[in-house]
Amino acid sequence: LDWCNIPFDEGPNKNETFGPYRQSERKHLYKQYADELIEKGHAYYAFDTAETLDFHRKDHEAKGKTFIYNWHNRLKLSNSLSLSKEEVSAKLESGEDYVIRFKSPQDETLHLKDIIRGDIKIDTNILDDKVLFKSDGMPTYHLANIVDDHLMNISHVIRGEEWLPSLALHYQLYAAFGWETPQFAHLPLILKPTGKGKLSKRDGDKLGFPVFPLEWTDPQTEDISRGYKEDGYFPEAMVNFLAFLGWNPGTEQELFSLEELVNAFDLERVNKAGARFDPDKIKWFNHHYMQEQDNYNLAVSFQNSREELKEIDPQFIEMVIALIKERATFVSDFWELSHFFFVAPQTYDDKASKKALKEDTAAILSKVKALIDAVEDFTVENLQTSVKGWITSNDIGFGKVMMPLRLALVGALQGPDVFDIIYMIGKAETIKRIDNLISDSQ
Repeated sequence: LDWCNIPFDEGPNKNETFGPYRQSERKHLYKQYADELIEKGHAYYAFDTAETLDFHRKDHEAKGKTFIYNWHNRLKLSNSLSLSKEEVSAKLESGEDYVIRFKSPQDETLHLKDIIRGDIKIDTNILDDKVLFKSDGMPTYHLANIVDDHLMNISHVIRGEEWLPSLALHYQLYAAFGWETPQFAHLPLILKPTGKGKLSKRDGDKLGFPVFPLEWTDPQTEDISRGYKEDGYFPEAMVNFLAFLGWNPGTEQELFSLEELVNAFDLERVNKAGARFDPDKIKWFNHHYMQEQDNYNLAVSFQNSREELKEIDPQFIEMVIALIKERATFVSDFWELSHFFFVAPQTYDDKASKKALKEDTAAILSKVKALIDAVEDFTVENLQTSVKGWITSNDIGFGKVMMPLRLALVGALQGPDVFDIIYMIGKAETIKRIDNLISDSQ
């Protein structure tokens, strides 16, 4: 969030109104509310062992059925609904392991509302009695989520669609506590670039793009996963790209500042269907935001990234950036696009040489060299006037002059305007490079 310039309202070390924020520091709260549900008759202690539950699952599977712990069988299992008060007290006092389960009602229809999915009806007979509090003394996501959201005055619960099956339980928990239910919005999944299946870290590793905003180290394996920040993406591109995964503004506009997104974004315009992840699209966004970056800041980043540039005048680098950034997507592209501003070509592209070098090239370049040497007021305009004027007056093909001249300066046939390059590297360096090509071609 910090990298994306999205400040959160409250959290550790910032406006700590509703802390603590770690679940391990809030265990007493969860137990308190779990006990409240038991007292109200909405939850119960369950003492079933893992072996017992596994037996029932396998027994049902053998019959082609699915074992669900709910109203249908809870009285046949070991819990505070099927046991006497004395038996329950004895188990609790002896320290026997237990979990606390929610008591899902029988023969009811729940009417749920989701901002993205609309109205949803659920028959409670198909719901299981979910575990709310585990035997290790920690809550499950279901209880902790509801308690924390209520105590922290959360108005909107926005999460992935994989949590949609839990919506019925969460609605029931709010009702059981007598709390106002927040608005829910279940976002579509981010799909693989093919559009088939949920995007995973493995997909990014296989196809060569990050799936994490920042570089991440797996605490178990210590494997390092690339991050968009470390790969050279701008936070503006990341935010703009993510906003369009499953959402559109209803217009043709694609480029939004953060402020514009705040004003335009509406959860009701989020699609239900999964959003295909397009790694080329975020590059497109990054290229756009590259053009909006301050040249000085880009020059600093570029200079810090290359040892060859440590002693170069930062102002010169800034001028180079202005000429090349239109063709760049990342700061890491700069060297490939600009190395000839700093280092003379050591070799010449074979294909370019065959195209640019003719029998009379040496004579033509010698004349161009003399024209450049004769320009006293060394500006781009004066250089253009001198060389282009000579080309026109002598009825020489433009490419016949400019291609070998570019080859001499760059080593290839791509790059910024030739006269910008000549002006930037200076008269002496230009003449030296022309001489190098003449010598190399003879």
